[in-house]
Amino acid sequence: MANEEKIHPGENDQQITLIDDKGNEELYNVLFTFDSEDYGKSYVLLYPEGAADDDDVEIEAFAYTPDENGDASSGDLFPIEDDDEWAMVEEVLNTFLADDDMQ
Repeated sequence: MANEEKIHPGENDQQITLIDDKGNEELYNVLFTFDSEDYGKSYVLLYPEGAADDDDVEIEAFAYTPDENGDASSGDLFPIEDDDEWAMVEEVLNTFLADDDMQ
């Protein structure tokens, strides 16, 4: 199935502002980024700024173009529209969350 993915935890100061369809801005923290050899893309997973550890948090995921430093914070974000690609991203997220629970 998928190749081994290299997960890069988000830096404390790595944040992205998302703008919804109505023009509202919301600040998100980077949970982690990873690259997929199968799809030839980089991905970023985000959660809302100010979310408490015990809150159920909706995590946003995007493919992205890294900036000159390889970061997602100032590169372009792209929606993930392919079902198989979504399944791969969810699998990586579930592995990340399971590993995080073990620590």
